[in-house]
Amino acid sequence: MKKLLAACFMATFVTLTAHAQMTAFPNGGNKRASVYEQIGLTDVTINYNRPHVNGREGQIWGKLVPVGYVDQGFGTSKAAPWRAGSNESTNITFSTEVKINGHTLPAGRYGFFIAYDPNECTLIFSKNSTSWGTFFYDESEDALRVKVKPVSADKSVEWLRYEFTNQTNNSATIQLEWEKLIIPFKVEVDAIGNQLAIFRKELRSEKGFTWEGWDQAALFCAQNKVNLEQALMWADTATSVNFGGNRSFQAWSTKATVLDSLGRSTEAIAAMKKALPYGTQNELYFYARNLTKNKKGKEALEVFKIDYDRYPDQFITNAGMARGYSAIGDYKKALTYAQKALAQAPNLPNKNIVEKMVKTLQDGKDIN
Repeated sequence: MKKLLAACFMATFVTLTAHAQMTAFPNGGNKRASVYEQIGLTDVTINYNRPHVNGREGQIWGKLVPVGYVDQGFGTSKAAPWRAGSNESTNITFSTEVKINGHTLPAGRYGFFIAYDPNECTLIFSKNSTSWGTFFYDESEDALRVKVKPVSADKSVEWLRYEFTNQTNNSATIQLEWEKLIIPFKVEVDAIGNQLAIFRKELRSEKGFTWEGWDQAALFCAQNKVNLEQALMWADTATSVNFGGNRSFQAWSTKATVLDSLGRSTEAIAAMKKALPYGTQNELYFYARNLTKNKKGKEALEVFKIDYDRYPDQFITNAGMARGYSAIGDYKKALTYAQKALAQAPNLPNKNIVEKMVKTLQDGKDIN
C-alpha cells in the first residue's frame, strides 16, 4: 500500500512539474511585443518577439537571418522562411479586407514570415498563425506572397520593431526595422466602404432607435459624395416623427445637404426652410456664415435676420447682422451692427476679430 501511494505521489509530482512552468525572462532575452493601430476603421495588430543586435553588427542580415529558405534541422519544413522576429511565430491581424502592396488579403489573423534577400524580400502571409516559429512552415497554407525591396537605414535599430509610417485616412506603410535595414510594405483599406458597412450594421442595433444615428450616417455620405440614394432614405428616417428628428435643425439641414448633393436644389431649399424654425442661435449663425462663404449674400442676410429676431441685440446676432449687410454691400448698416457687437465682445479674441471687422467696414470693404 505504501509503495502504491509513493508511486501515485511521484506520478503526480512529475505531472505537476511538467505543467507548472515558472514565469521567467523570455528565451534569449527576446522580448514579447505587440503593436496596434487603426488604418481607417481597420484594426491592425502585430504580435512578435523582439531580438536585439547584441554586439552582432554586420552579422544579422544574410547570416543570423539567412537568405531565402533554409532547412532548420527540426520540424517538417525543409525550406522555411524567417519568422520575421524571434521565438514564436510573428502574426498579424486585420479586422477587414486589406490590400498589401496592391494585392487583396481577406480579414483574418495570419502568420507573417519573410524570405530575406538583399535585393528583394518575399513577404508571406500564412493561414497558419499558431505553429511555433517556421519549423512547420507549409507553402500550401500561404494566403498571399508579396515581393518588396529592403531599404538601408541611416541609424541602427538595436531591438527589432514594427512601425506604422506614411499614414493617411486609408493607408499606412508598415516597416520591420532592425539593425540598419527596413523592410516596408503598404497596407490600404476601403475606408469609405468599411464606414458604410458599419453604419448599415449599427443602424439595425439599438443605435438605430434615435434620429442622431441616421443623421450621422446620412451626413457622412453627403460630405463624401457617396451612397447618396441610401443617404436620402437615412435622412428621411432621421427627420420622421417616429425617430424624433422632425423638430431638429441638424436633421433637416443634413437632408438638405443630401438633396443638394443629388442635384435636387429646389427640394434642398425646401428642407432648409423646415430646418430654420428649430435652429439655435449658433446653428443659425454658422449656417448663414456658410452662405456668405458661398457668395449667397441675400440668403445669408435672411437667416441672420431670423437669428436676430429670435435673439435680439446679442453679441453673436449683432455680429451676424454685420456680416449679412456686408454680404449685400451695405457697409454703412453693417458697421452699425459691428460696433454694437464690439461693445458686447465676451473676450479678447472675439474683440480682436470684431475690431478688424469694424476697420474693414470703415475702409469700405466686405468682412466675409
